[in-house]
Amino acid sequence: MTLAEEMLTPGEGQVRGFVCVAGNPVLSTPNGRQLDEALAQLEFMVSIDFYLNETSRHADIILPPTGPLEHEQYDLVFNMLAVRNLARYSDPVFEAPAGTRCDWDIVQGLAQRIEALKNPGSGPARQMPTPEQILDHGLKTGPYGEGFCEYNSGEPVQRDEPLSIEVLKRYPHGLDLGPMRESFPGYLFTPDRLIHLTPPELVADLTRALADLRSAESGEMMLIGRRDLRTNNSWMHNSQRLVKGENRCALLINPADAERLGLANDKPARIMSRTGELLVNVQITEDIMPGVVCLPHGWGHDREGVSLRVAQSNPGINVNDITDDQVVDTLSGNAVLNGIPVTVAAFGTQESTRDIDSHAYTDRAAQ
Repeated sequence: MTLAEEMLTPGEGQVRGFVCVAGNPVLSTPNGRQLDEALAQLEFMVSIDFYLNETSRHADIILPPTGPLEHEQYDLVFNMLAVRNLARYSDPVFEAPAGTRCDWDIVQGLAQRIEALKNPGSGPARQMPTPEQILDHGLKTGPYGEGFCEYNSGEPVQRDEPLSIEVLKRYPHGLDLGPMRESFPGYLFTPDRLIHLTPPELVADLTRALADLRSAESGEMMLIGRRDLRTNNSWMHNSQRLVKGENRCALLINPADAERLGLANDKPARIMSRTGELLVNVQITEDIMPGVVCLPHGWGHDREGVSLRVAQSNPGINVNDITDDQVVDTLSGNAVLNGIPVTVAAFGTQESTRDIDSHAYTDRAAQ
């Protein structure tokens, strides 16, 4: 990960401070233990987070924001998946405790203080608009700025007033603005207004990609990730209701590969890459194709200084401890988080450093 390298490489331009907002990159980035090391030697770090997790444990200051039910809400992201054109504004369910701030207020406060340090004597900080003011302006100047058609009662009713937060507050369960509108080809910005399913850059790269796949060393398997419905991200592992039940951090492997490697269901195995080694319990399933193994994302809650009672009781292992930070996608430059070459062996075929119950990790890169 470039960020870790920028923190660990001495000299001009070395990153010495870090602000982390609601993230846990120690678990979610390739070779997270390198970033773990990098964060530990920073001069100053701030985390805006509810939790004392694997990343925020390095922070000099943790600034907890208000909870999701303690501030207003207007959904942008998931409306992209809606099957109807709708809008909904929600007031806070609970009043925020005195002295608390939402993420927006915290970030604005930090920015104002940094600006004051950079430009002392520049006078009072410029007041930024609130999220509610920004949203209200967007609604009033958007496609419904001169009126909208309401479908909540079944029959469409034309409203000759601009859409605004004040209007949305009259519809606490959401305002139905009707069926989706066609937007193609208007939102296609290719010169011929067509969707190019085979961009020449991808086609030209196929030869290299196939060669890489075919050049895997004998005995190597491809490691892919997964996200369980109830444990999509690391913070969800601290909820007993979400993590109870079956083991959600097992290595999925095809029966043919399990037989070839001498692996048994619910028994430990060793999985190794250039950056490290993990011990993991095996789950044999036809859902995984031969030559592929699968581990979930976001686990590995066994580090010192973490205060996640439920997650620590069943820490699992961190797949990104064996995800190689030196491997990047040729076209995009992005980290390769899927399709990692690994070697899998039954536990006990070689001496291991710790017992399987402690979720062992061996730094093979340093050996």
